[in-house]
Amino acid sequence: MPIDLLLYAVIAAILIIWLRNTLGTHHGDERQRPNPLADLENREKGAADQRGRVVDITDSVEAVPANPDGGVSAFQGIDLADPSVEDGLKEIMRADRNFDPHRFIVGAKDAFPLIVEAFSDGDVSTLQNLLAPKVFAAFEQVIEARLAEGESVKTEIHAVRKATIIEARLVERMAFIKIRFTAQETCVIRDREGVITSGHPDKMTEMTDVWTFGRDTRSKDPTWMLYETADDVPEDHKTPIPNAG
Repeated sequence: MPIDLLLYAVIAAILIIWLRNTLGTHHGDERQRPNPLADLENREKGAADQRGRVVDITDSVEAVPANPDGGVSAFQGIDLADPSVEDGLKEIMRADRNFDPHRFIVGAKDAFPLIVEAFSDGDVSTLQNLLAPKVFAAFEQVIEARLAEGESVKTEIHAVRKATIIEARLVERMAFIKIRFTAQETCVIRDREGVITSGHPDKMTEMTDVWTFGRDTRSKDPTWMLYETADDVPEDHKTPIPNAG
């Protein structure tokens, strides 16, 4: 065998051994790795059904058995402002056996930046699918006033640091859950000429708002809508979410 072919054969053998050690071999017991493109496609196909849902997030959190009669598993890992909040959550769980407080709080933390940034961008079509009529009307009024004045708001929520349930109640068939959100954001407000009147594009600030989500427990629609907003702690340079509800 010519020396050059022998050299190539040795190099090829070394590469095969290296690839085996690096990537591993298939022996039939491996878990199927998710395809991120397929996952994105599935999310997009289901976007219309999921729009506005604060619950029904099946892949965001480990399933924890919910026990409406109490027990550690029912509320473990959920930040409650007071132990008495458990009573309201249990009442909601008895009225709606599909209600999972763990999935709810994860969904609420996802909904918070979505709503704040949609309000900042003036995205009324997104807001209409997430807000109860009175709250949507208040948000839309502020957006229209902002447009008339030539004012622009740009917000980026960097992290939702805390989501504390401070109240849970059942009013006839309606469930309401009040949450205090603490988030880090960058909010910049500019006037008609583009001059910054509030905030700084390179500075993060902390915002704290109290929001109430509601849902008809007898409805087949799992959507939780935003029913009330309140500025819990006034802060400078935060996104000016209107008090509504």
